[in-house]
Amino acid sequence: MSLWLVLAFPAACVAAGVRVEDMSGQALVLDAPAQRIVSLAPSLTELAYAAGAGERLVGAVAYSDYPAPARRLPAVGNANRIDLEAVLALQPDVVLAWGSGNPSAQLARFRQLGIPVFIAEPHSLDDIALLLERIGVLAGTRARADQAAREFRARRDALQAQYSDRPVVRVFYEVWHRPLMTVNGDHTISAVIRLCGGRNLFAELPQLSGQVTLEAVLAADPDAIVAGGMDATRPEWLDHWQRWPRLRAVRNAHIFHIPPDLIHRHSPRILDGAERMCELLEQVRQSQ
Repeated sequence: MSLWLVLAFPAACVAAGVRVEDMSGQALVLDAPAQRIVSLAPSLTELAYAAGAGERLVGAVAYSDYPAPARRLPAVGNANRIDLEAVLALQPDVVLAWGSGNPSAQLARFRQLGIPVFIAEPHSLDDIALLLERIGVLAGTRARADQAAREFRARRDALQAQYSDRPVVRVFYEVWHRPLMTVNGDHTISAVIRLCGGRNLFAELPQLSGQVTLEAVLAADPDAIVAGGMDATRPEWLDHWQRWPRLRAVRNAHIFHIPPDLIHRHSPRILDGAERMCELLEQVRQSQ
């Protein structure tokens, strides 16, 4: 399937069947909706299904396990190490890529080989709705995708109306424990915290996710510590905070876990994680 970059070949826009801008600002034009799609992130796999394009997926990276049919897709490596030969063998019309998660050199190689690459890099909850809409354009499933985006925004707005103006809860979100990792204010996890009336204590970090020191967390003395982990099970390493009983979150038993698939993935399920986050922060308020 032919691809032109609109800025390089503006005349192609007239006859093109599909035109969409990705989240890097690059406009892609396909001569028809994509029939064969490869996803390079589990969250993008979820988004494709939610946008009605699940039947167009012909391959995905490891851990693409939701919804259930995604588990049967041919594997093309993982988000950090993509199997180029496996992707080429699937002859995709377009590849859905995670801007900050997939290796840029490999994405550049796909373009060199003539494979269209759509970059997704959401930083807000509305970006997730936008991705639903744009994947719907790419796949020719716009009616289904637009409906999913409307439902996502409506659910987001309802949570915002209920929780965003509640008294502020100061939150440390722990991505990992060794090294101690968190997220900054541009991350979608931080957007969830804001939606629930919380404040990310490390919003000013220069990088999207990065290391912080134990001393910095102790000095910030959060009202709540929330963590994801590797799976739906509460990570054992959350218990290490009990070594600092004077820490406000420890003293008040406000150390919480949210299954990472519900908050780390940029997919509609992030609102399931948001509901859980809002309920947890409301528990903190009720005990103050």
